[in-house]
Amino acid sequence: MAKKKISIGSWAYAFLETPILLPEAVKKLSELKFDGISMGGFVPHAAPKDWDTDEKRAELAKLLADNGLEVADYAVDLWSVDAVEQPEEWIRLFEESSDFANKMGWKTIRVDTGRKKVCVPDGMTYADMRAKVADNFKRISKYAAKYGQQVVWEFEPGFVVNEPKYIIEVYDQVNEPNFSLLFDTCHGHMVASGANHIEPNPLQGGILELIKMMKGKIGFVHVIDSDGTLNSDNTSTHSPFGEGILNFDEIIPALLDAGYKGDWWAIDLCECPDAWEATADCKKAVDAFAEKFADYQPSCCCCCGGE
Repeated sequence: MAKKKISIGSWAYAFLETPILLPEAVKKLSELKFDGISMGGFVPHAAPKDWDTDEKRAELAKLLADNGLEVADYAVDLWSVDAVEQPEEWIRLFEESSDFANKMGWKTIRVDTGRKKVCVPDGMTYADMRAKVADNFKRISKYAAKYGQQVVWEFEPGFVVNEPKYIIEVYDQVNEPNFSLLFDTCHGHMVASGANHIEPNPLQGGILELIKMMKGKIGFVHVIDSDGTLNSDNTSTHSPFGEGILNFDEIIPALLDAGYKGDWWAIDLCECPDAWEATADCKKAVDAFAEKFADYQPSCCCCCGGE
C-alpha cells in the first residue's frame, strides 16, 4: 500500500475571524510541503461565482500548479437553502458547483445532508425526511456521474441524519456507484457517542465500531482530533492533534481494514480559531502516521462490506 498524500481543508482559513485569502494559504501549504488542498467552495476561496470566466479559472489553476498543489476534494457551499424543505433549490446549487468543479478538473465533491436544524420538519416523519435526503443524494450523484465525479457525504452531529444505523440506511437507499461516505474522525467519534441523535443510537464500541459498520462504504477521509465536545455551531469541535482524545494508532489501521483505498489523508481544522497557527504541527502529525502505515496490510482484503 502506497503512502497516502496529505491535504488540508481551506475552509478552516476562510472561516477565521480574519480570513486568510487563497493565495496566501496556497503559498504556505506549498512551503509546508502539502501534496494538495481540500478546496472550500466558500467566499473568499473557491465560490463558483468568483471564478466565473475561463480567464479567472485559468488563474486559479495556475495558482495551484505554480505551488505544486493538487485539489483532493471540493467542499461545495449549499448552505443558503435547506435541502429538506427546499430540495430543488439545493440541487440547483449543487449542479452549479458540479459544473464549476468539472471545468476545474476536480473529481471529488463533499456534501452534507443540507439541514442544520437537527429536527424533523412539520408534516414529515423522520423516515420521510431520511427518504428525502436519500433522494437528494441520488439525484446529485446521477448529475455528478456525467462528469466522472465522486460525491462523498460527510455526516456529522450538526446536520440531520447522524445516527449510525440511519447513515447506513441512507447510503444503501442512494445506491449509486459514485456515492460514498466521507469519514471525518472527529465527527465519527461524536456520532458514535450519540451526539445530537434524533433517535438515540450510540455505539458501545465507539468510533472503531462505527468504522467497522462502514466497511466498503468509505470513499474519503478527513483526519483531526476530538475533545468530545460540540462547538458553538452545534457540531463536533475539531481539535488539533494531541489536544483531543482520539487514538490514531487504532483509527488509521481500522480505516484501512474497512477498505479505505483513497489517495488522501485530508486534515480538517474547520472552525478551529487557531487553524492557521496549528497547520504546521498538524502536518507533522499526519506525516508521522502516513509514514507509519504506508506499508500496512489490511487484515482482510475484502472491501465489499462483509466480515
